[in-house]
Amino acid sequence: MKTVEIKAEPREDLGTAHSRRLRRAGHVPCVLNGAGDAIHFFTDPLSLRDIVYTADFKVAQMELNGKTYRAILKDIQFDPVTEQILHVDFQALLEGRKIKVEIPVHFEGSPVGVKNGGVFVRKQHKVLVKTTPDNLVAELLVDVAELGIGESVRVKDIKCPNEIEILTNPSIPIASITRPRVLVVAADDEEEEEGTEESAEAQTAEATE
Repeated sequence: MKTVEIKAEPREDLGTAHSRRLRRAGHVPCVLNGAGDAIHFFTDPLSLRDIVYTADFKVAQMELNGKTYRAILKDIQFDPVTEQILHVDFQALLEGRKIKVEIPVHFEGSPVGVKNGGVFVRKQHKVLVKTTPDNLVAELLVDVAELGIGESVRVKDIKCPNEIEILTNPSIPIASITRPRVLVVAADDEEEEEGTEESAEAQTAEATE
């Protein structure tokens, strides 16, 4: 699992006015929860880039007040207009203490349905799990090799170590193979033609009786 180093500077002043001054100076106000009292600090947007703008699951590492902390990203606030990062919440990882976190789902295998002309549709990108920091994984895998057209794989099909509890509803579909629209239209046309032929045959039969 990849770790991102965060350049953290403790905040001496708190409050909205100070947060605004930090943002004007090009910094991002942050808070680290879960390690006792909340620890407020700030960093620069570049330091956050590799953990915010990615679909991969990564762990943040920062040094504050002489201590090194490992943490996960819990919440991000963006400016609705400029999309500037306004605030970031981190959750400290403590040995032996379980946490809830969303882990990306990755697929392995080449679906049979795709080879037969179907289209692979991803329905879920992440699932919520509960585990301890030492059992965290960067991804969860699900085998889709046998997936045919019209079939789906669900949360319950994910390969998951016993130490990780999946909290997402097991019946939720995470991927499926759909029939291409062109085939659907062709099938509908074929059914319509068959219906027309049957109707014509029936009318002919009635006329000869």
